[in-house]
Amino acid sequence: MASRQGTGHTYVGISGWTYAGWRGVFYPQGLARRRELAWAASRMNTIEINGSFYSLQRPSSYRAWYEAVPDDFRFAVKGSRFITHLKKLKDVDDALANFLASGVLCLSHKLGPVLWQFPERMKFDEARFADFLARLPRTHAEASAIARGHDARLDGRAWTEPEHDGPIRHAFEVRHPGFLSPAFVDLLRAHNAAFVFADTAGKWPYAEDVTGDFVYVRLHGAEELYASGYRDDQLDWWAARIREWRRGRHPGDAACVAPRAPDDPAGRDVFVYFDNDAKVHAPFDALRLAERLR
Repeated sequence: MASRQGTGHTYVGISGWTYAGWRGVFYPQGLARRRELAWAASRMNTIEINGSFYSLQRPSSYRAWYEAVPDDFRFAVKGSRFITHLKKLKDVDDALANFLASGVLCLSHKLGPVLWQFPERMKFDEARFADFLARLPRTHAEASAIARGHDARLDGRAWTEPEHDGPIRHAFEVRHPGFLSPAFVDLLRAHNAAFVFADTAGKWPYAEDVTGDFVYVRLHGAEELYASGYRDDQLDWWAARIREWRRGRHPGDAACVAPRAPDDPAGRDVFVYFDNDAKVHAPFDALRLAERLR
């Protein structure tokens, strides 16, 4: 369940849930694959949907995922790589409409942030990112209006009706050092979008600028990308930071590239996802961190 300490909610989970190597290790031997999501969701309160990054999913899939998890569960949905990696944010109206019409709205109130991840070679272009941020929907109603502009490829397999009247949040995971810029921080703050705090074993740049009313953390591995687990002392370190962020404050040694955002007495929701899945560390590390935050 969502943890409460201070005033923000804490969601701790995993990046994806369908991994053959997890069967018989995290998932019980013999558990049907169709039940893996429900099993994981009975032990953690959020999961990133990764398949949406690689291809457009179907409304029937989103509906099944919605029905498999508890009412207070939240999904993060990874934005289409066609938009971020192939189009590189140029001329993306049709692609954004198709993504939103593919069934995302079927998640209703269980939809958490949308994660937009950018390739390592993509540099910060302020005008391009400002234009993209201005196009993103902030509510389910706005997403519905955009989704109705989908192209013929989704005829007969689109879902464009809003089933919830709440906000839609967006998080940006970047990997080029040029994004460690006050200009990018200011741009995200202007749109209440989160700068993703991504632990990547030192491979890509890292900063902790709070840019929205929520915080988004991705833990890819402390020593070896996607493969190494987190020691107790490392999880303690992350837990201490998360407590500060969810109270609406900042860690005393926060690594920022711009002036810190003001403290928020209302607190901030914090979403944390473990992506160190190669050796089945992710689900167990998520459970260990969540226990520290209760």
